[in-house]
Amino acid sequence: MSQTHETESVSRAAAAIRYDSVLVHVEPGLASSRRVEIAAGLARRFGGRVIGLGAEALEPPTAVDPYSGQLVAELVVQMTRQIEADLKNAEQAFARDAAGVQSEWRVTQATPNRALAAEARAADLIVMGAQAERSSNVYRSADAAEVVMTAGRPVLVAPAGAAHLKAEKIIVAWKDTRESRRAVADALPFLLRADEVIVQAVCAEDAAEACEAQTQDVAEALRRRGVPARANVTTAPEASVADELLAEAAARGADLIVMGAYGHSRMAEWVFGGVTRTALADPQVYLLLSH
Repeated sequence: MSQTHETESVSRAAAAIRYDSVLVHVEPGLASSRRVEIAAGLARRFGGRVIGLGAEALEPPTAVDPYSGQLVAELVVQMTRQIEADLKNAEQAFARDAAGVQSEWRVTQATPNRALAAEARAADLIVMGAQAERSSNVYRSADAAEVVMTAGRPVLVAPAGAAHLKAEKIIVAWKDTRESRRAVADALPFLLRADEVIVQAVCAEDAAEACEAQTQDVAEALRRRGVPARANVTTAPEASVADELLAEAAARGADLIVMGAYGHSRMAEWVFGGVTRTALADPQVYLLLSH
């Protein structure tokens, strides 16, 4: 096969690997509008559709005394009406912010975390906001850390006040684990369209040689797929890994870091690895997380 035909074949393969459906949780408010605009932009870029999800649950009222049943009942009615109004406003905001893109609206009275994990069956990618952009009320707002661990889909986390995602230069945070392998596979639609991809490992000095071999393997495998990838290894203490990744992204002008999310469930709560927890606390660039 000639080099021209080989290049054309790779280009066709890259075009076929895309995010066909992008899911986003919609709430009234500016932060939600930005998320929808980001999701709609991705749907436009990949020739797919955006799915807007309105999800809010009734927060159980607390009875102050055994004779307050009537007051509680009235409060439930008021809260239910407020949820219905919120969801209606969210639908109108979604129609406005996703205009011009193929879209679908879904609505449910359930906690956003649970609803996103369930509706992810219809999506290839979930767009969420940074932790700083959401309230702590799990009945109204979604938590990216929770969703990435339960949805079985990659989650794109946008930093606060995020600008348009270019994804021309991408950092792949490499650690030789299942989660990292999953993240690389989930990120292929971005990686295939990037101008430069750095497979970046941050490790202890005594592990540098092994990390060099691993990152070279990953970069070579990506190049065979048509990704302009190269390997890079830096040494630092484990506690500094997230800072090192952000520094590499800044130095190379990358606005997207691809990484595996590490954590496990304990007593109905998720306990996350240090890098995942630090990266999600206040991301400076877009994060594509997979578990």
